[in-house]
Amino acid sequence: MAVVPFETLAFLLFAAVTVGASMGVVLVRDVWHSALLLGVALLSVAIHYVMLSAEFLAAMQVLVYVGGVLILITFAVMLVRREGGPEPEVTT
Repeated sequence: MAVVPFETLAFLLFAAVTVGASMGVVLVRDVWHSALLLGVALLSVAIHYVMLSAEFLAAMQVLVYVGGVLILITFAVMLVRREGGPEPEVTT
């Protein structure tokens, strides 16, 4: 039985997290959960950059995408989100 290096196991783990969260962004119906899964996917990509010894790129990923874009998406979701009540009827 071959010994698998720690780096390979870490890569496989975070690759599975990235793919799973990315699929969740597309497949989840709730916009709030989709935004949270987008944050998980972006953070996982930043971890891939750290594993490649690109710390500056990882920091920019976290600051720009997770810190900026995800906050804008969160504010947009919170501003346009409806309450859980019934839908109003439209009369014509």
